[in-house]
Amino acid sequence: MNQKLLKGVQTLSNLTHEDVQVGQTPKEAVYQEDKLVLYRYRRVVEESKLFKVPVLICYALVNRPNVADLQENRSLIRNLVNLGMDVYLMDWGYPSRADRWLTLDDYINGYINNCVDFIREQHGLDQINLLGICQGGSMSLCYASIYTEKIKNLVVMVAPVDFHAQGKKPGLIPHWGSNLDAALMVKAMGNISGDLMNFGFLMLQPFALMIQKYVDMIDIVEDEAQLLNFLRMEEWIFDSPDLAGEAYLQFVRDFFQDNRLIKGDLMIGDRRVNLSNVTMPVLNVFAEKDHLVPPPSSQALQKYVGSKDYTESPWPVGHIGMYVSRKAQEGLAPAIAEWLKARA
Repeated sequence: MNQKLLKGVQTLSNLTHEDVQVGQTPKEAVYQEDKLVLYRYRRVVEESKLFKVPVLICYALVNRPNVADLQENRSLIRNLVNLGMDVYLMDWGYPSRADRWLTLDDYINGYINNCVDFIREQHGLDQINLLGICQGGSMSLCYASIYTEKIKNLVVMVAPVDFHAQGKKPGLIPHWGSNLDAALMVKAMGNISGDLMNFGFLMLQPFALMIQKYVDMIDIVEDEAQLLNFLRMEEWIFDSPDLAGEAYLQFVRDFFQDNRLIKGDLMIGDRRVNLSNVTMPVLNVFAEKDHLVPPPSSQALQKYVGSKDYTESPWPVGHIGMYVSRKAQEGLAPAIAEWLKARA
């Protein structure tokens, strides 16, 4: 073990922070509003082979979207681009104290809608495709319910729908969410600390995520490629933006506690969300071993959605494995691309 550690120190000494940067697929900023930046990824296929309807990725407000573009050989985004998808991504940035009063109305009826309209105008299209990931999937469902006429196809990935549904092993997140005094948290802190949220996620599997993975690191520390894989994941995990206080309060209250997304009485600003209004084709991608979003929570969408073209795509991975596992890297992007192309 001492020899491994010594070689590991030598390997680490040859690395810089630049070596572990994530989110490196070439892109350019095409629209900006407050902290939000809309990126368009550089196309790598001939214009004639480019899929004509662009796809907009809506990631969660928690953590950064770079997990979908962790490194060259583990990147959902790069894989979609290589398959001819014209990919846009909303980067929410890092909320500051000035963003304390941002609401879900601001995010959904404001930022998301403005980005959708920008892309529609740039491409001369009435409708675009929307891909919502995790909490971003829940927000995308809200958007597609309100602005049905603007979305051609909807893909949601590891997205919670029924926030009271449990998997085979009862999850802690629904339990925590139902018992949080979110109003008191926001009153005390204003914005909710990203580090606090991150610590809560780590506590879901404290031994595996806070002890075991660092013990296991000894076995890979001599291998620069494997070590970089590990460090890039650490870079993403601990890059945790704060959450706008008012939006956090509404999400905990209306989604986790009152489960209004499936009840048809959720209000986003002055707009009512009813999943039966989601009538465009829907692809629901979920992880069978997800410890954050239990599969039944995602699968509940079939019961409430109004689409007659509904497809489920289960994957035998965990929540993070959906982005970085070998199985997902080989098959997930092609599955999404083929599903979208079939509905062109």
